[in-house]
Amino acid sequence: MSSVITVENLSKKYIIGHQKQEPYTALRDVLANGAKSIAHKLRHPFAVQVNDPAHEEFWALKDVSFNIQQGDRVGIIGRNGAGKSTLLKILSRITEPTSGRVTIKGRVASLLEVGTGFHPELTGRENIFLNGAILGMSKAEIKSKFDEIVAFAEVERFLDTPVKHYSSGMYVRLAFAVAAHLEPEILIVDEVLAVGDAQFQKKCMGKMEEVGKEGHTVIFVSHSMPTITSLCNRVILLESGKVVSDGPTSEVVMQYYTCGQASPSSAQFSGKYVGDNYVRLLAGEIKNSKGEASLEANIDEQVTVDMTFEVLQNAPPKIVPNFHFYTAGGECAFIAVSDNEIGYKKGKYTSACCIPGNLLNEGVYFVGLAMSSFDSGVRVHFFEKNALSFNVVDTMENISTRSGWGGAMPGTMRPKLLWLTLESNFGVTNGQQQ
Repeated sequence: MSSVITVENLSKKYIIGHQKQEPYTALRDVLANGAKSIAHKLRHPFAVQVNDPAHEEFWALKDVSFNIQQGDRVGIIGRNGAGKSTLLKILSRITEPTSGRVTIKGRVASLLEVGTGFHPELTGRENIFLNGAILGMSKAEIKSKFDEIVAFAEVERFLDTPVKHYSSGMYVRLAFAVAAHLEPEILIVDEVLAVGDAQFQKKCMGKMEEVGKEGHTVIFVSHSMPTITSLCNRVILLESGKVVSDGPTSEVVMQYYTCGQASPSSAQFSGKYVGDNYVRLLAGEIKNSKGEASLEANIDEQVTVDMTFEVLQNAPPKIVPNFHFYTAGGECAFIAVSDNEIGYKKGKYTSACCIPGNLLNEGVYFVGLAMSSFDSGVRVHFFEKNALSFNVVDTMENISTRSGWGGAMPGTMRPKLLWLTLESNFGVTNGQQQ
């Protein structure tokens, strides 16, 4: 695959103004200060004013470099102010960089914010043709896609109404339909899709996935990590205007949640002592359905958590392995406790807990490894919180627990349960209750 976007040492600087907290200034003071400034420039024409306390340089992007291949579906993530929107505006040729270089091969369609690329006084029909013309398409090409765009946007009744009268949802539906259907080689979409309803978000996700499978490139910015993991095969993490990570989706999303701290799918604790004089923790691991250590698991696949520990005495308390599962937000999803409360002999052991597929919802989970005993109250021998982590991914192809629901589904769990619906004989016929 050839590179369709090449970014080299890209930087963007803004000048931020700061208002001084000064006492009341009269008109004569303004005129006097202006005269002094003019006189200073006449006496020192080549002097450069530095360290102006009223202005500050702010680098929204600093030395950003990366390549995007044809057909990539790339997610851009980062906290507010990281530089995501600035980067997309430069890639969309809306904003010029301060320094650096961007090379783009192909036709770019962008959807960055409500209203981008639309003329408010023109109708929906006129804006479709206007956007197509901006993308370099002929009138015949636009007409061939026209009906498909209108059907996708669901704005037939308002097609000949100026878009300034559209609601934000109608605006976004039409804007996305135009951007996605006018055959761009590169589709750039910002968080604007959050304006749409759940059903429309599902349509958009499906369309972007379709665009990617057709060999086109998709660049998508979102704060929804489940959406990012569902759509993107690669993620770029920005922080303070710099690229801090660029790689496979699950690894970068995990780094985003852990703020760069290590929280792997496997961990060794031989370098530090975790435990007490009865038992100590040696290792932990997350395995996918193939039995391989993995940061990622499909939503319908089994996940296994292993914990290796060493019993240090021949007659310890009846220790019980247990695992604590937390969401990315820090909430406890559930605790799994072994039902084998036995007396272990001195030696090394491995306990495994299998989590069935179609139980957890999509998203990142952290696992705490613990050992407890209950001979005389509750005794915790060790508890290593957030020792391991894994990412549950919904590819959007699994509809068994979705049933037409679009976008991210709420909740920590998404179990596949048994449903039974029978025809009821209750009703009213000929005025008589059956």
